[in-house]
Amino acid sequence: MLIIPRVILDKIISHCRSVYPDEACGVLAGEKNVVQKIYEMTNAEPSPVSYFMDPKEQFSAMKEMRREGLHMVAIYHSHPGSPAYPSAKDVSLAFYADSLYMIVGLSYRDKPEVRVFRIVEGNVSETEIEVPD
Repeated sequence: MLIIPRVILDKIISHCRSVYPDEACGVLAGEKNVVQKIYEMTNAEPSPVSYFMDPKEQFSAMKEMRREGLHMVAIYHSHPGSPAYPSAKDVSLAFYADSLYMIVGLSYRDKPEVRVFRIVEGNVSETEIEVPD
């Protein structure tokens, strides 16, 4: 299960909407399965069907997480025109077996679909989300 405060989930959805029709991306930091901080990343290859986190921003976020004693809990990105389910490309690029992968589907922009997955060695399994206020 991923536990993510409502305020952070709202920031993720806002970020995804702000770069529409391209994909948004970012990192969620915290301890164990509890998200405490969001790092919005720039999609270095803006596209409606893929993302690539800006390497400098990603490196900076990882350094800050280490300094603050946090870990990468999840990576998020949006699917502007498709369901919130990992694409074949998402699965092939899931390099962090210890992290979860959140996808925000924006097929209906006024009602985003948010789902979280664990992707290990090509196997996809959905994880529950708890959103405390």
